[in-house]
Amino acid sequence: MEVVMEEQCIRVFVSGRVQGVNFRGSTQEQAKTKGISGYAKNLTDGRVEVVACGDESALEWLLEWLHKGPSSARVDEVKVESIPYKPRKEFSVK
Repeated sequence: MEVVMEEQCIRVFVSGRVQGVNFRGSTQEQAKTKGISGYAKNLTDGRVEVVACGDESALEWLLEWLHKGPSSARVDEVKVESIPYKPRKEFSVK
């Protein structure tokens, strides 16, 4: 019997020193290693928004990484919400 992993999407808001420190580009690199699609973009309030779609274990792995970010970042808060699944082709930086 084949086990099918259902894909899902999450929206994550990351606060702290997360702009101007290669957070979006590093997030893209991490997401691609796990086959996660979606995007990362800077918000005007200083946060980074990440929309990530993939299987549950990959998303859990990415969430762990988002709590740390790249070495030049300082993550103060991570807020996560589930959103409706919408297939995406790749992970991009906006």
